[in-house]
Formats: sequence, C-alpha cells, structure tokens
Amino acid sequence: MKILRTSLAFLFLLSVSCDSKDASADVDGLQDEIVANENDSPDNTDDEISLSLVAAFQQLSFEQPLDLQAPDDRSNRIFVVEKKGKIKVFSNEVNVATSATFLDLSNTLSTVSEQGLLGLAFHPNYDANGFFYVCYNSSENLSVISRFTVSSSDINIADASSELVLLEISQPFTNHNGGQIVFGPEGYLYIAMGDGGSGGDPLNHGQNTTSLLGSIIRIDVDANESGFNYGIPLDNPFVNTNDIRDEIYAYGFRNPWRMSFDNQTGNLWTGDVGQGKIEEIDIVTSGGNYGWKFFEGTDCFSGDCNASGLIPPLFEYNHDNGDLSITGGYVYRGSVLTSLQGKYIYGDFASGRIWALEENGANNELLIESDLAIASFGTDANNELYVCAFDGKIYKFEEN
Repeated sequence: MKILRTSLAFLFLLSVSCDSKDASADVDGLQDEIVANENDSPDNTDDEISLSLVAAFQQLSFEQPLDLQAPDDRSNRIFVVEKKGKIKVFSNEVNVATSATFLDLSNTLSTVSEQGLLGLAFHPNYDANGFFYVCYNSSENLSVISRFTVSSSDINIADASSELVLLEISQPFTNHNGGQIVFGPEGYLYIAMGDGGSGGDPLNHGQNTTSLLGSIIRIDVDANESGFNYGIPLDNPFVNTNDIRDEIYAYGFRNPWRMSFDNQTGNLWTGDVGQGKIEEIDIVTSGGNYGWKFFEGTDCFSGDCNASGLIPPLFEYNHDNGDLSITGGYVYRGSVLTSLQGKYIYGDFASGRIWALEENGANNELLIESDLAIASFGTDANNELYVCAFDGKIYKFEEN
C-alpha cells in the first residue's frame, strides 16, 4: 500500500543531519563484540514467516498515533496516544465504531518538530488507584513527566485537574526528546530521554551524566524524597556517585525511540535512532554506557574511538535500503502469532519495513514492507501486538 508520506515532514526520529562524521578508525573492542550480529542489510535469515498487516479497527482513525497501551484492569480497553495531545480510549473489539477522548492536553503542549504528547504508562496498581503517567512537551524547551488520575465517575475519562508533575527536563532543541515511559517488573518507572537534539549532539548530552538527557531514567513513583514527587530506587546504579544523576539507569543514547520490557525475561529493549548511517537495537542494563556520541552503533563518530567500557548494540543496520529511523518494538509474547513467539518485532519509520529479530540478535527476518510511517508498536492486555502508523490507522498482523 502506497500512502502519501506527509508525515515525513514531521521529521519524527529521522534526524539525519549533515554533520554526520565518517571515521575509518579501527575499533576492535566494539566491533569484535557485534561481528556475529552485524549485517550491511538487516534482512538476514534462512527461515520464512508469512504475515499480512491489516487494519485492526477498521472504523477508527487517529491523528498521528504514536503510542498504544492497555491497563491491567480486566476492562479489555485500548488507549491510543496522539502526538497533538489527545489520548483516545475504546473497547478492544474488531468492530468497535467509536472512541472516546480520555485526556486532552492539546492546549497545553508544544507539537513542534518531534515534540508533543509522547508517552503513556499505567500504574501497576491502576485498577485500584487510577493513576497513569504521561510524558509531554509543555513548551519547546521542556519535557514534563506527570501523573493523572482517572475520573471517579467514568472510567473512560481522566480527571484533567488531577495533574501532579513529577519531573521536568530542559530541552535545548525540539528534536530527540525521547518520551517513552514504561513500568518495569519491579514497579519502577523508566523514562527514555534523547540527547536533546540538533545534530551530532553538540552539547554532548549523551556522555554528560550531570544531565538526564541521552539517558534511560528510573524512578520510584510511589515515594517522595527531598521535596520531589518521586523517589530514587536504592539499587539505581549511580546512587550517591559524584557527577552522575541518581535517576540515571543507563546512558549514552542518541534518541531511544520506543522501549519495552519482555514480560517473560524482564529484559529492557530499545531502538536508538542513528545520526546518518546506523540504526541500533539495545538491551538496556543497569549502569550501561551505550556509546553515543563516541559511536553511532559500532561506527566511530567522535573522539579517539576507544570502546573500552561501552556496550555495543545487540543488532544494527545501515541506511542502504532506504531505512533511516528505527522504531523499537516488543518481544512477542501473545498466543495468536505462533511464528513470532519470542522474537523482537521492530520497524523503520522511514521505509515502513518490519522485522523479527531473534533474542540473541543472530537472525533477523524481514516480515513486511508496508510503506507506512511506523511510529510505534503496542500490546493489548493479552500481549497481542499492534502497529501505530501515521496514516491514522492501528494495524495488526495475520498469519498467512
């Protein structure tokens, strides 16, 4: 299906800047670790999976949907986040005809470039406390992580007056704002922040650990410490370490776009959008430094190309086939798509291609050439997988 790619003007995640540095230095430490998983083309497999991508809810359309979540409250509902500030809710039924506006922040945020309402997460105890969390840009120079509460009289409406701001993070530019938020298996909230934007990380936020930019942040939303509306988990890797923010769980990211936990292994997966040459997939570990802007994937980008202490990507691919901007996905743990079981499903925003990657990164199979602007993936309460595309539709896979 060919669609009018007006969404590319949004520049969401593409960020392919003219200042990309081509370095030819030998980087043995990093290259040796990834050589088994690296390919000039991301299509590398001897197996074949036959799938179709179809509209999941044919009667519904959304405006630039970029997140899909489902609370663990036995309500069988799906929530879709629209970039321009609305969260829509509807019953998870094939023939559903209408959606309701759960929350509308459209009058209180910036939607310039890659900014807007960027993430949604439901408290693990949402069924009892009604708390949910969002990440949005309140202005061109600020990211906000806030808690809201559902209405006491209607489960399909949020109490817009209930906002409690947890964290505000300054943004020097309007791109690379990250924005995915997700609760981990231990109940802490993880927040993805890009390097703050422009091109080539001019302010070096990827390696500046006194800043929260270029990091995966981990906080305790059920605690209050030192005047903040959140606490620091005691096992965060840099607690009480000089010149490193206590909130940082891992760092060295350019623009981590869409991260998720594998609900079987507990691994945290993320895609990290490249500068101009390489897209990468990382499994995020506590205290890890993922290399930007020393490296773009395993390619030396700046500095002396010393890979000591850096964690290479599990998998990477280049831009040779029109792939320009990774959209991270999920390890499939549903029951309908048996051929995808245990594989990491991800895509590329620019090319519309979708792949399945083995958990060890050794085998990567092209599933679909959709030609859609794929902004995000999401799962419902049954762990079935969906695709959010900027043509306004939510898609699902069907096995042929």
